[in-house]
Amino acid sequence: MMKWRRAAAAMSALAVVSWTADAWPEPNPGPSSAAAAAEPPGLDPWANPDPFPSTYHPAPSPLVAIVHADVVDSLAPEIKDGTVVMERGKVVAVGPGLAAPAGAQVIDAKGRFVTPGLIDPHSHLGVYPSPAVEAMSDGNELTDPDTAQVWAEHSVWPQDPGFEHALAGGVTTLQILPGSGNLFGGRSVVLKNVWADTAQGMKFPGAPYGLKMACGENPKRVYGSKGRFPSTNMGNVAGYRAAWIRARDYLRRWDAYRAKIARGEKADPPLRDLQLDTLAGVLQGKIRIQNHCYRADEMAQMIDISHEFGFHITAFHHASESYKIAALLRREGICSVTWTEWFGFKMESFDGIEENAPMLQKAGACVTLSSDDANLIQHLNVEAALAMAAGRRAGLDISRTEAMSWISLNPAKVLGIDAQTGSLTPGKMADLVLWSADPFSVYAVPDQVYIDGNLTFDRHDPAHQPRSDFMIGQPAAPPVEVATQTTGGAL
Repeated sequence: MMKWRRAAAAMSALAVVSWTADAWPEPNPGPSSAAAAAEPPGLDPWANPDPFPSTYHPAPSPLVAIVHADVVDSLAPEIKDGTVVMERGKVVAVGPGLAAPAGAQVIDAKGRFVTPGLIDPHSHLGVYPSPAVEAMSDGNELTDPDTAQVWAEHSVWPQDPGFEHALAGGVTTLQILPGSGNLFGGRSVVLKNVWADTAQGMKFPGAPYGLKMACGENPKRVYGSKGRFPSTNMGNVAGYRAAWIRARDYLRRWDAYRAKIARGEKADPPLRDLQLDTLAGVLQGKIRIQNHCYRADEMAQMIDISHEFGFHITAFHHASESYKIAALLRREGICSVTWTEWFGFKMESFDGIEENAPMLQKAGACVTLSSDDANLIQHLNVEAALAMAAGRRAGLDISRTEAMSWISLNPAKVLGIDAQTGSLTPGKMADLVLWSADPFSVYAVPDQVYIDGNLTFDRHDPAHQPRSDFMIGQPAAPPVEVATQTTGGAL
């Protein structure tokens, strides 16, 4: 096992028209060459936009043909007796009855199903890992309502056993977010679900950063309980607006400095502010807003704020009441990242319904499903099946392709990586799952998971069942009957 892990490290649909480039603000071109050369990279916020770059490199992958499979994609219609061909980390061909290329490793998948790799757009693996002890609880910097300066990747613990459990559930890519205790919780990071020593070794190359924001009960509860601002929803909104005013002023000061440098004038640069760097990145269209928000009225308020300060909200997360404002979300090009059955666990989730995702789908709005949970991330296929069934019971004609898009293509859109992954389109990354049965069945489990064409998980081969360093060498728990005998029945 250790040999395999070290070797792996060494090799280390309704189309929504608002998901187009014209829905986003034009990115700021950044500093002129003269301005960029005026300050060291650590002092100019735009001289080095990625100071913690990805070190992920796809493992070498052979020519593989999966034949006689049922193919359930997130874009194309379902294919019976289909073939999927992968080579050099990419999908190269998908179709019914295609012959395997000469020299290919052939996998007979008769009676089994192939789907894109699942993508979870809302996870806290690595920042709230297992074991859930205080020493490892690094997801919420609960020291100020605005902590836009913190980055989730600096809390990710790559040894979290949750990553390997998610891989066994077919998850190939996931977004790790800070928690929701603050108005501005910090930057998210997108990871490939591969084994690595560092978070940078898992980091999805080129994926945009997100900024976690939070509406509603969480921030006002956290800080109101401390006798601090904000303690009400009106305090939340005032806090957002004040932060965006500071960010706009920050951009103006840097623009004025660069203009002087470009004219050959001497000028002192503004003091760099890590918190405002992130907010300014949003205003420039470079960082995506990932907004925790349950209630429809609060989502509408956040949209008003985005208009006031000129930025775009990529997604509302949890979004229990999105169905109430589906038309507004469609017009704004905002995706809903939601669940199927989670509702009623606090007041702002009280109006959550199982039909949320299918209702949004049929309204032409973007919708995805997510986990927010180390257990649910292992069963995203079932979450999609439950939502599809709820929609059909309500008289909504939800196709299997649409349901698959909720856990593959649409999450890729939310993360800004849909040109690279999220469907079985030739030319995209060969991130896919070979299922033992229909992926919308509770009895289905991934037999094999491929990431960039590399066999990363095989349920029947221990050599392809990665284990974190934390788990290696841990003794197995004794059987219940043994534990009962040794503890006198006090379990």
